[in-house]
Amino acid sequence: MAILRFKALELVSQRKKGEITPPIEKISDYYGENVFGFDTMRATMSSDYYKRLRRIIDAGEKVDRNLADAVAAAMKSWAMSKGATHYTHWFQPLTGSTAEKHDSFFDLTSDGAAIESFKGSALAQQEPDASSFPNGGIRNTFEARGYTAWDPSSPAFIIEGTNTKTLCIPTIFVSYTGEALDYKTPLLKSLKLLNDAAVPICQYFDKDVNKVNTTLGIEQEYFLVDKALYDARPDLVMTGRTLFGHEPAKGQQLEDHYFGSIPSRIHACMVDFEKAAHRLGIPLRTRHNEVAPAQFECAPTFEDASLAADHNQLLMDIMDRVAARHDFKVLFHEKPFKGVNGSGKHNNWAMSTNTGVNLLAPGKKPKENLQFLTFFINTIQAVYKNADLLRASIASASNDHRLGANEAPPAIISVFVGQQLTALLDELERTEKVPMEKGDNMYMKLGIDKIPEILLDNTDRNRTSPFAFTGNKFELRAVGSSANVSAPMTALNVMVANQLIEFKQKVDELIDKDGMKKELAIIQVLREYVVASKPIRFEGNGYSEEWEQEAERRGLSNIKSTPTALDAYKTDEVKELFAKHGVLSEVELHARHEILLEEYVKKIQIEARVLGDLAVNHVIPIAIAYQNKLISNYKGLKELGLEDEFTAGTLESIKKMSRHIATITKNVNEMIEARKVANKIEDARERAIMYQEKVFAYFDVIRYSVDKLELMVDDEDWPLVKYRELLFNR
Repeated sequence: MAILRFKALELVSQRKKGEITPPIEKISDYYGENVFGFDTMRATMSSDYYKRLRRIIDAGEKVDRNLADAVAAAMKSWAMSKGATHYTHWFQPLTGSTAEKHDSFFDLTSDGAAIESFKGSALAQQEPDASSFPNGGIRNTFEARGYTAWDPSSPAFIIEGTNTKTLCIPTIFVSYTGEALDYKTPLLKSLKLLNDAAVPICQYFDKDVNKVNTTLGIEQEYFLVDKALYDARPDLVMTGRTLFGHEPAKGQQLEDHYFGSIPSRIHACMVDFEKAAHRLGIPLRTRHNEVAPAQFECAPTFEDASLAADHNQLLMDIMDRVAARHDFKVLFHEKPFKGVNGSGKHNNWAMSTNTGVNLLAPGKKPKENLQFLTFFINTIQAVYKNADLLRASIASASNDHRLGANEAPPAIISVFVGQQLTALLDELERTEKVPMEKGDNMYMKLGIDKIPEILLDNTDRNRTSPFAFTGNKFELRAVGSSANVSAPMTALNVMVANQLIEFKQKVDELIDKDGMKKELAIIQVLREYVVASKPIRFEGNGYSEEWEQEAERRGLSNIKSTPTALDAYKTDEVKELFAKHGVLSEVELHARHEILLEEYVKKIQIEARVLGDLAVNHVIPIAIAYQNKLISNYKGLKELGLEDEFTAGTLESIKKMSRHIATITKNVNEMIEARKVANKIEDARERAIMYQEKVFAYFDVIRYSVDKLELMVDDEDWPLVKYRELLFNR
């Protein structure tokens, strides 16, 4: 292993500096060139078919057979003109990654002649084997059928491999009996639900609004390490994170990496994956160094939420492919290195109308600001009432390492809105009786008319807040960097939609039964929500112990582990919430709960096996070999007749190494036994909790001794690539 480590370091030393080919085109010249977008549709289809397809995309209507055949023919011709030989239904199973099965356009006629064929039936639906994907008990192992169905709202695209090109068709993935086996199906349902709930409320203010889109901008954090160093760390290869490694003398404490000059090799890699992303219509705009050494971030312009989710999954795949060409490995694990910041995926979420209004952006007129407050306050109320569901939607074994550390939001769900809006909400709370003045006087008395002015300087953000308002959107910062954003976005959409429906019912009741004017009814209900949701609003330091105590007094949950966070999916309230709106049935929700628990167990199980193997078969033999050198040294010193003051240091080192070796051996053996006990537990939740409380509990104890041995063993003998090498060799 030590030889492998130094071979890897030698390879890194021989890497050439990153070379960037000067651009000869503007981004706009090639943006979306590998996407079957609207311009391409218009150019390759008849006017009638194009208009029909646009209506389907815009209004969500069903695709008939004739149109499917026409689209398939146009897609095939376009893709083959680009050099594509195969096509695939591209979907997002509950593994967290994407899936694809490639089929050739090549076919044989009845008389054996070779042709290229792609029919509407192949575009609209396929039947990949569903038996090996996570299903949470929805289907038996021997039942193989699952169906992918074309999602016209997300454009087809061409992926370029090594001398190959494949037409990728975004699809949903469902079981033979119709249950969703993917992340995309419930997301699409939640987006329609939110639209249906938001439009009637928008019409309180503007009768021209007939559609509300959910927009999303996803900031992606990641680490880049040299591929040779990555390959020399079995824990990184097998688990995505380092299970051992002493913190280097220099980490992120000087704060010199953040927004610093981007290293040349990294820069070249970024430029290449950005170009690939732009060709696929992914609107990347931002790149920069993040806080930790070897950590970076990229961010796109916001898009419709479904497309943004697809693009983020596609982007991670592109980054991985391009990084390999530059001899890098991109790490999306939330906490690949101990002692430095982990990575998140910040979701900037908002709603916009067909009339071009961002519903979470204050306007210039009092009436516009009442609309803003309506959606702003309802969103806060929705998060307050469903905080445990939001926490469950971001839960994973890898995100548990990050949440609550001094780099990411805590496990306590809270909402940050800023001082000025807090003052406005407090004023609304104190106004026990809604002012009866008409027109602008009423708004002025409530301070609503002043929102644009006071927000001009309200640009700061609270990085310790899981859910922060940032001027014209909410930022869900707690999502993990490796996650599929569809899960938390589905949860957020459903809870907000449900809240808007309840809000409208209350307002209409005040108008119809009590004869109250519309604006006064809206303000009265909003005031009720301001008072009710006040416990979840927090402007201070989410990392502090004082906040944990204060949150407990406010009745807020502080759920620190995934197995218990996932309990939210078992509650009657959450079951009813998803089922009554048709987003997830009780069967589908139960399946997801089982899948997530099983995923948690498997990840901890794999880590435990790798940790035990590295500790016992790599670290301990090297430590014993080095200890034997010390013993020989000690004996030699004694034979020379040297006094204890000259031998005491060596003897103490021998004793310390013995203690650490014994600690590692004892705890690895106990961890293995705990794993055996946990594996016998049939109930998924109990097994996950056993892994979290009993198996995972040994990790830090074993790691502490291994990391201490790293400081004691001769650097020339240490088998694992060290943190200083992983984080600073670029």
